[in-house]
Parts: sequence; C-alpha cells; structure tokens
Amino acid sequence: MKPFLFVASAVVGILTGLDDYLYAYGAARLPVSTSSLIIASQLAFTAGFAFLLVKQSDRPEGESDRVYAVGFMMTVAAAAFYGFILPLVELCYQKGKQTITYSLVLEYQLVMCFFATAFCTVGMLINKDFQVIPREAKEFGLGEFKYYMIIVCSAIIWQCFFLGAIGVIFCASSLSSGIIIAVMLPMTEVLAVIFFKEKLTAEKGVSLVLSLWGFVSYFYGEIKHTKKRNLNQSQNQKQNQPPPPEMELNS
Repeated sequence: MKPFLFVASAVVGILTGLDDYLYAYGAARLPVSTSSLIIASQLAFTAGFAFLLVKQSDRPEGESDRVYAVGFMMTVAAAAFYGFILPLVELCYQKGKQTITYSLVLEYQLVMCFFATAFCTVGMLINKDFQVIPREAKEFGLGEFKYYMIIVCSAIIWQCFFLGAIGVIFCASSLSSGIIIAVMLPMTEVLAVIFFKEKLTAEKGVSLVLSLWGFVSYFYGEIKHTKKRNLNQSQNQKQNQPPPPEMELNS
C-alpha cells in the first residue's frame, strides 16, 4: 500500500469511527425498527419524511422529547455520514494510482478499521465506558456470559459487513454497495417486530414497502441494462468482424 492510500484509509477509518459513535448514540435512544428506518435514509429517505417520523413514531418508555430528538438527529447524521463514506472509499480507489486488487482491499479494510477502532477507543476511555461494561454484563437479562458472547459475535459480524461493503465497491460501485446495504432495512424491521414486539406503524410499513420496491427496481434496471449492453457489444463485434474468404474472392 502506497502512502496516499494508507493515509486515505486512515482518514476514512477515523470518519467511520465517528459514524460508529453517531450510530451507537442514536441506536441507544431509539427503537430498533425506527433506527433502521433512519439509517436507510442514506439511500432512500428525505429530510421531510424523517421529520414526519420524529413527530409520529413510537419511542422507548420514559424517553423525553429532547433526548429522543437528539438521538434521532444523531442517527440521521450517521446515515448521511455513511452515505458519504461509501463514495469516499471509491474515490480513494480511483486516486490511489495503483492497481486495486482484493488483497489491497483487505489491506485497506485493515487500516480503516484500525483507525476507526482507535477513534472509538479514545472516546470510550474519555467517557469511562470500559468501567461500565462489567456492571452492564452483570445486569444483562440473558446472563453475563451471553453479554460478552453477543459483543464478540457483533464485532465479527460487523467486520464481515464492512469487508463486504468495501468489497462490493471494489467489484462494482459505491452505489451498488449502498443498494445492497438497504436490504438490512426490511430484515431489521421484521426481526424487531418479532423479537422486540415493536409496533409496525403505518409509516414504517410504507417505508418498508418503498425500500423493497427501490431494491427490486434497482436490480431489475441493472439486469435490463446489462442485457442491452451485452447485446450492443455482440452486434458491434459482428459488424467489426472481417468478411469470410469467399466474399473477398468474389469481390
């Protein structure tokens, strides 16, 4: 990895760490289904519709208007920020002035996640979050062992997520990566209703349908575009082929 790409991945890592903080802050103060809907705004939602959700969505019991609004805006900022990070990674690939291979993508992922983790670790040290973890583990409803198991499994799953996200950028584009990430919305929405008994309000139902519609429409359009491009390439190849020897002899 050349110095430019190393510095670029380090900067993106720090931005990712900041995005992780915004996401964690907002997710801690919103229902799972609501936070997942807002995160999807990096692709599909407008600020006006987000404001509509603030006014009409459910909220955790005992949550004040101010705290809920702050959590909402933090989650919106996290969605917008990650929508910025994906194209930024693609831009780094283009400006890196070296051949981007998948091994280099893995190296980029390593540097990015290292600096993201460093950023978050500094914040946790300042806020003394590490001192709270043992107490949270003891108070966890499913038991102390499962608390730590969930943390480890979440870390592994998120690593797979980030690797897949930047891998799709390498294989296709940042837009394709964002579209695929949008699949999380319907899955999270349904699982939140099943496991956390959250209400599937009319607004969330509409958002769910729009998300699925956008996802299917994008890939349907991509399939049609690919078929048309392949057809045009095939026709161009036929036109550029030299005539058979019999035709040249007759001419």
